[in-house]
Amino acid sequence: MKTTGNSILVSGGGSGIGLALAQRWHDAGNVVIVTGRNAAKLESATQGRPDMHAMTLDVTDPAAIEAFAAEVTARFPALNILVNNAGIMGYEDATAARDLTLAEDTVVTNILGPIRLTDALVDHLAARADAAIVNVTSGLAFVPLPKAPTYSATKAAMHSYTVALRAQLEGRVEVIELAPPAVRTDLTPGQSTREGYMPLDDFADEVMALFAAEPTPEEILVQNVLPLRRAEANGSFAQALAMLKSL
Repeated sequence: MKTTGNSILVSGGGSGIGLALAQRWHDAGNVVIVTGRNAAKLESATQGRPDMHAMTLDVTDPAAIEAFAAEVTARFPALNILVNNAGIMGYEDATAARDLTLAEDTVVTNILGPIRLTDALVDHLAARADAAIVNVTSGLAFVPLPKAPTYSATKAAMHSYTVALRAQLEGRVEVIELAPPAVRTDLTPGQSTREGYMPLDDFADEVMALFAAEPTPEEILVQNVLPLRRAEANGSFAQALAMLKSL
């Protein structure tokens, strides 16, 4: 993936990992479009940054995605990179019958959202030079966090989907997976200051260095996520799961 001279769309780009990467890509000489449901956050993210643009989008709404895809490709015909970053995470107690609203919202946002947005833009991307799709998953795709079962499952699903999508789009669109470790963001309450979590700026700096590698790795994996990514292969899955269960 080229690191400069692109037009990059980042879903969930108003805060957290999406914002940090969007601003670094903008600093590197790319046109960047950030989306999300919170217009105020998007405007704050782009303030004082020429060629960084805000467009609201609710990725849980199929009709909104279709309308958005038509608008963004009309406004930015050079768009060649899609970063599926928007997602939600919550803790669940699955030991008894419960209200499944959070679980269902998580599936719609974290799986159907990126699948629908990719579908709406894939024809446009396939017609552009240096096109790429970046799917943001998680280290929890490889070892689940027991108290976040649906979130972990959605990220495992997106890992599998990304592998299959890469095979189908080979030679037409580059498909990259970015699997973060635990990072200090506002994804869950208290996470932005939680001890042991990776500082956001450190994470973003390491990610950008990995994207600059030639060729770009199929999986962007900072050092902190490797214990989870490699747990099954190196025989440490049970230990990793026990560690996550204790959190």
